[in-house]
Parts: sequence; structure tokens; C-alpha cells
Amino acid sequence: MDPVYLDYAATTPVRAEVREAMLPLLTETFGNPSSPHRWGRKAAEALSDARATAAQALGATPAEIFFTRGGTESDNLAVLGTTRALADEGQIPTLVVTSVEHHAVHDAAEKAESAGQLRRVVLDVSPEGTVDMDRLDEVLAEGHCVVSAMWVNNETGIVLPIPEMVDRVSAAGGTMHSDAVQAFGKLPVSVDAVPIDLLSVTGHKIYGPKGTGLLFVRAGTKISPLLFGGGQERALRPGTEDVAGAVGLATAMRLGVDEQGDLSARLHTLQSHLETRITKLVPNVRINGGMAQRGPHVSSFGVPGVDGQQLLMALDLEGIAVSGGSACASGSTGGSHVIAALYGDDDPTATVRFSLGRHSTKEELDRAATTFATVVERLRGLRAPG
Repeated sequence: MDPVYLDYAATTPVRAEVREAMLPLLTETFGNPSSPHRWGRKAAEALSDARATAAQALGATPAEIFFTRGGTESDNLAVLGTTRALADEGQIPTLVVTSVEHHAVHDAAEKAESAGQLRRVVLDVSPEGTVDMDRLDEVLAEGHCVVSAMWVNNETGIVLPIPEMVDRVSAAGGTMHSDAVQAFGKLPVSVDAVPIDLLSVTGHKIYGPKGTGLLFVRAGTKISPLLFGGGQERALRPGTEDVAGAVGLATAMRLGVDEQGDLSARLHTLQSHLETRITKLVPNVRINGGMAQRGPHVSSFGVPGVDGQQLLMALDLEGIAVSGGSACASGSTGGSHVIAALYGDDDPTATVRFSLGRHSTKEELDRAATTFATVVERLRGLRAPG
């Protein structure tokens, strides 16, 4: 039987429309957009059009869009660039993050804190998706704060209360960033409707090319560059621009906005079907974050009585592609910091994340659920006493 891919939260295939939009920029329109000749001017025009398209998809202006090489760079630039700008003014910045942030935010914050560049505060998040707002208000009252909270958690699909957090941060005079990598294209994401200061998007989660991303920076937001060496992207992100990548990202964003409502409704139906099937077939399984509002494309299960790595390997051998959590922790065999934050460091369950996409079908999910139940039963039998 054909293998079943259910790891769309890790990456997605490049859709045909995106590939076709990029192809001319890889062949005849290959110039450096900083060059003054006709090849450069054509490339610069394509880059400008891509910036305008991406801005429209977010409800922003083109001048507020800065292209990066992906979500990780965008997150790093947001949290380190804004705190560096505060430090450059002689202030001691506080960076507030949630306990379930992506490693691109968590690790950057830890590194900067260990170097004495900022003070880090971590907000607890409950399995129901609530954030410690009282603690947030306390820290905001102290001033000089940057807050970073992801819109949709990449491991559980939990939706964080970004609009409420934006209101509180704005009222206190702080700066608010959100990693919207897992939200864009699945939920309505508009910087016009939600007046956030900075927001990160990447291409390969929305059927665009890998190694592409952007950072929205609202006009007037103080931010310093992390890289130096050229004036590209108004000197905030120097380096020769990947014009084909920018065009691919912008095309994927435009299509994602156009199709978001219909896709989300279909994915929500599939998600509910998968979770109903698995909770019936697998005894004692837990839906991680199951009581919280979640994105329609992620179902994370806690499975007691099995080894997580063995479970993933067994599913792969059966042709079912899923993950244990974030695919970005390359080579990691340790437990998930997200699951530990939600359920404690001694949580005994193995974690399996099923993530759905535009090519997912009910038939695929039925096969995956049945195979999952069979594999869990077999592995539990192997671990049984005696």
C-alpha cells in the first residue's frame, strides 16, 4: 500500500502554482536585484511585487515586510533585534516568552540571557491553553518588555490568546511578537485586525519553498539588525535576496489566505474524525491539549505503556509518517519541552503528533488510526511484565 504522510506540521510539498511562479526567477530573470542593469531591474521588480503580495496577505504595508531565510531566523531577528534595540538605548530589556515556545525563540532567549544581554521571564501555559496573564501584567508594569508568544503551538496545536496578549502589551507600552508559522493559512491571521508589532511566517509550512520566511515589523517598532554587510532589506536583513524564494513564499501566502476558510473547515472535520477513531481504538490514550482551542491540522496523542521512539519507528515501517513532536529538534531523542510544560517532567506517556494537510483524506486517516492501534497493542504486549 502507498505510504501515508501525516507530518504536514513538519513540512509541506511545494504546490504546483508556487513552483510555476518561481521557475522564471531561477532561469531567465536571475539577476541580482541590487544590480542597476536590466537583469537586476527585472529581479528588483519581481521582489517588489512579492513584497506587496505578502503584505496584502497579512494586512500590512510592503515597507513592513522583511524577507528572511525561514521561521527560525525570523524569530531570532524579532526577539533578539528588539531586545538589542532596547539595550542600545541603555535599558535592561526583559524578554517574556511562554513555556511552549518553539526552540527558535526559547533557545535564543536562553542564549541571550546567559550572555547577560537580557532578563528572561517564562509564562506558564496550561493544558487548556490558558496563559498566566497575571504574571504577564506584573512584568509589563516593570517596563522595557518584549513579549513573544506563538499563535498556534507546533506540537499540540493549542491556540494561544494572542489578541488579548497584544492588548495588554500595547497598553503597557511593550513590544509584542508572535511566531505564526503554524497559524498562517489555518486560522485568520491579520496584523490589521490584531495590531501586533512583529510576526513571523515561513514558506515550507504553507506549500511554499523551504528556506524562505519573513518578519513583519510594524512601522515605528524599534529593532536592530543581527547581521551586517549590506543594505538589503533596508539594512535590517542584509545579504543578496532570494528573489525566487520570496516570490514562492508570497504566492503560497496569497493562496493560503484565499483558501484558508475552506481548508480549515475540511481539516477540522478530518481532525475530529481521526481523534474519535483513535480514542475508540486505543485504550488510555490522551489528546494533548484536547480541552484547549486548537488549530485544525494538529492532533497530538499521549500514549502510556510504550516507548516513543519504538512507536515512531514501527509506524514508519508500516508506512505511516508522523512525528513525536517538533521536527525541528534535529537528532533529539529527549522528551518534549512542550509536553513537560503542560503535564510535568515526569509525564509517562509517549507523544505522537499527527498533522494534516490539503492532501489528507478520510481513507488515509482510517488506515493510520487502525495501524496506530495495532502497533500500540503490539508494543504494549512486548513491554508487559512476565
